[in-house]
Amino acid sequence: MSMKSTNIVSLFEDPHNRRSCVYSVVPAVSALFLILFFGAAFISPKYELKIEALPIPKFNKCQKCKPDGSEALPEGIVAKTSNLQMRPLWGFPKSDNSSFSLFAIAAGIKQSDLVDKMVTKFLSSNFSVMLFHYDGVVDQWKTFEWCDRVIHVSAANQTKWWFAKRFLHPDIVAEYSYIFLWDEDLGVEDFNPQKYVSIVKSEGLEISQPALDPAKSEVHHQITARSQRSIVHRRTYKPGLCDKNSTAPPCTGWIEMMAPVFSRAAWRCVWYLIQNDLIHAWGLDMQLGYCAQGDRTKNVGVVDAEYVVHYGRPTLGVPEKKTDLLEIGFSPETENITHVMTKTSSHSHKKDPRLEVRRQSFLEFKIFKRRWIQAAKKDNCWIDPYSQSLK
Repeated sequence: MSMKSTNIVSLFEDPHNRRSCVYSVVPAVSALFLILFFGAAFISPKYELKIEALPIPKFNKCQKCKPDGSEALPEGIVAKTSNLQMRPLWGFPKSDNSSFSLFAIAAGIKQSDLVDKMVTKFLSSNFSVMLFHYDGVVDQWKTFEWCDRVIHVSAANQTKWWFAKRFLHPDIVAEYSYIFLWDEDLGVEDFNPQKYVSIVKSEGLEISQPALDPAKSEVHHQITARSQRSIVHRRTYKPGLCDKNSTAPPCTGWIEMMAPVFSRAAWRCVWYLIQNDLIHAWGLDMQLGYCAQGDRTKNVGVVDAEYVVHYGRPTLGVPEKKTDLLEIGFSPETENITHVMTKTSSHSHKKDPRLEVRRQSFLEFKIFKRRWIQAAKKDNCWIDPYSQSLK
């Protein structure tokens, strides 16, 4: 060991020197402690001021989710929904006869015989009733006793879905448990609206339709035909196409668009699904299951116990004679629009309104399908529960 190291060790080994070191260190430590203690008294307030100056978010119990535009109003005065009940100009109704469901129908005066029977039956079941006059005729309905008890909306040459998108906003019909949105060419002799509602409630059907009497109806799809052995059916069976393992339309989870019935929750979804510019709504039926509030194979169905007759009367764009359509290759079963267009090429100098409507419907179907596919690809937050749908 070197001499320098030896001297340092001997220094600490000497008791006298050890005490001297301790006595010299203690004052230094005490002085440092006093500096920190009194210094903190002067430094802390400055930091406190800085902390207090920072914006601290506080929960405001008065800030609640309010409808857009209503923030300036006290919450209790905000009326979020409405209905289609008519009110007297003075006084108040003697009793509250609020309807629990809505019946809306596209109505042309030429089909007044069928419309009269439907409106009469639904009014007697305490429904609100709304007529969409696609032919622009309103005054001629005044001959019917119920005319002043229903809502009339008139717009020439518009479809049921055009009216529904514009006049049946979910907030307007939010007080109705069910929305019936029907065509006009239906027979209701064997149909009871109240019993129908009771069945769909007990069966948990969010989207439904009454079955069609196969003996009297124009049936386009097998699943809509009435079965006499059941109250409700949710699927159909067809060799090579539909079996018990099928999970997609039109085998299951599907209804036709002539007489749909929607629950309040389902309609709120369906309203958003209806495209504002695609007024024929072709392709919508294949996607209704997304609005079924759950499993479409369970929550979508056809009610057999309460059924109707579908007469298949053409309306929008109908020519003077139905035979004109048959002569150029049109039939209700025609599904290939290209076939129809080819057969009508020789008649290109004279447009047939009904075929033009069908042509437009098919074009809208292609547009709707393309929009759906694009929307599904772009929405990274959306997960498709039915990846097999609409391919």
